[in-house]
Amino acid sequence: MELAQLDLVGMIRSSGIVVQLVLVLLLFFSVSSWAIIIIKYRYLRRAFRDSAEFSDFFWKSRDFSNAFARAKQLPGSPLARIFRVAYMELKKTSQAGEPSEPGDPSAAGVSPTFAFSPRFAGTDNVKRALRRAINTEMTRMTQMVPFLATTGNTTPFIGLFGTVWGIMTSFHSIGQKGSASLAVVAPGISEALVTTAAGLVAAIPAVIAFNYFMSKIRIVETEMQSFSADFLNIIERDIMRLERRKG
Repeated sequence: MELAQLDLVGMIRSSGIVVQLVLVLLLFFSVSSWAIIIIKYRYLRRAFRDSAEFSDFFWKSRDFSNAFARAKQLPGSPLARIFRVAYMELKKTSQAGEPSEPGDPSAAGVSPTFAFSPRFAGTDNVKRALRRAINTEMTRMTQMVPFLATTGNTTPFIGLFGTVWGIMTSFHSIGQKGSASLAVVAPGISEALVTTAAGLVAAIPAVIAFNYFMSKIRIVETEMQSFSADFLNIIERDIMRLERRKG
């Protein structure tokens, strides 16, 4: 006894133009979602790896100039990028031309190419630079991710629309033929249900990937906020120590 095989290609070919257009639209959503999934997965994996490497180097070195040089070698690290922005702002707003004396304990963790002075205006500019850098990194990390949410939310309804349209067409054909036997009804209904299945196939991976990426992005955001706070604490502590020594 031979088992009937499900000929999806034949069903799609025999379906109406509206159902075919719905399937083409769902194919676009599915292919685009998988492309975004691959791109963002590789991007976030590199971001985690490079950020962990930069964080280890920074806390072992505790020298801003060495950390800046290392940060330029890790372009995939959000932590390295926000540090570079903060370092350049710090260097710009501090007074240049006052190199720290060798062995000066106040220079620990500070670039030897510039030094703080009691007249340093504070860390407000650095805070703003860090805030802007974090916002930029968040925008970069979340880029294209909302499309996955859109895919997960809309494709089931697009597929359902194709199914409803196909069922309407099937019942219209039944009315014209004047027969409602299973042999007449079943092929049209099965063709119509293909769009619902296609919608779910597009939506399920997109929803899973969206939740996964957002959880990873939140982790990176927390790390950037923590690093920003620690970096500012180091600067403020060095400024206070230097002011006490010169006071």
